[in-house]
Amino acid sequence: MMFDGRRVTTKEQWERERRPELQILFQHYMYGYMPPAPSNVGGAVDRIDLQFMGGKATRKEVRISLGPPGTPPINLLLVVPNNRAGPSLVFLGLNFRGNDSVYTLYSEFPFELIVDRGYAVATAAYGDIFPDRPDFSGGIFPFFRRQGQTDREPHDWGAIAMWAWGLQRIIDYLVTDRDIDPARIAVTGHSRLGKTALLAAAYDERISLVIPHQAGTGGSAPSRKKNPRAETVKQINDRFPHWFNKVFARFNDAVDRLPFDQHALVALVAPRPVLFTNGVQDQWADPAGQFEVLRAADPVYRLLGSEGLSTTDVPPVGRLVDSALGYYIREGGHQVDQAYWKVFLDFADRHLRRRR
Repeated sequence: MMFDGRRVTTKEQWERERRPELQILFQHYMYGYMPPAPSNVGGAVDRIDLQFMGGKATRKEVRISLGPPGTPPINLLLVVPNNRAGPSLVFLGLNFRGNDSVYTLYSEFPFELIVDRGYAVATAAYGDIFPDRPDFSGGIFPFFRRQGQTDREPHDWGAIAMWAWGLQRIIDYLVTDRDIDPARIAVTGHSRLGKTALLAAAYDERISLVIPHQAGTGGSAPSRKKNPRAETVKQINDRFPHWFNKVFARFNDAVDRLPFDQHALVALVAPRPVLFTNGVQDQWADPAGQFEVLRAADPVYRLLGSEGLSTTDVPPVGRLVDSALGYYIREGGHQVDQAYWKVFLDFADRHLRRRR
């Protein structure tokens, strides 16, 4: 339904009217406005190792420059399988601890598993784009203020929008790298970086598939809560006011007044595949509410000719729903590990690999 009450009845109306309207509403009331892509994005390969992982892969360190003079670069780590017939499918995601730490046991990216399954991995530290703190003095924010601006204004972008915009700038580079298939870019992230991945996909159609893992409130979970154990809009704004724009906090005690909920963000990705993954013990992220978000996004997928969500019931623990709107839940808390990644890769195999 349009903001003025008109029903959306055709694909053309969705694409011409409702989708652009939602993109404006989400920026205005929640995430803040993202600037257009700069015209000067460039990538310089600083280091390359053709025999990485015992010869299985090529490792590149790429410095991505962008924006006004002085804007800090994004340092991209790109690992591409050597045993491939052509350009590689790639999983892109930001990391929490920096590129030097991503090979550790606690990494968000099990490189060997991903490479053995035939995918490349692209990652950068989210702090390269914006450090996770509320003072807005670091990262890219100071370089995109208006002249004379000294404080963040109500509709200025928050951290999640900045991180999502940074992912898009990484894609600006990836589509120029001959080792990467520009038509098969999957984006994922855990927790706040899952929120980031979903927002990036909603505004960038070059993202072929998105997996916001345990992304919760402000991402894959609804603002209008039914689960008393789930994080509320007020709780997330009180703890992390810098993640969103200043306007979003006005809805802390009035979420019913929001002119959207998170199913509309998923609908902005349609008809591209989306997978929500969760742990039973991670009720803070509202797994049941996330399934309802997928159900509510389903009509847009159907309108656009997609299968949407293939079930109306939450699947049993451990069973992957691998329709275009996918869902998976298993035992466990707020974590990402190889077992989850096997599910991510199975879902990507279903939707990204060319059918023979």
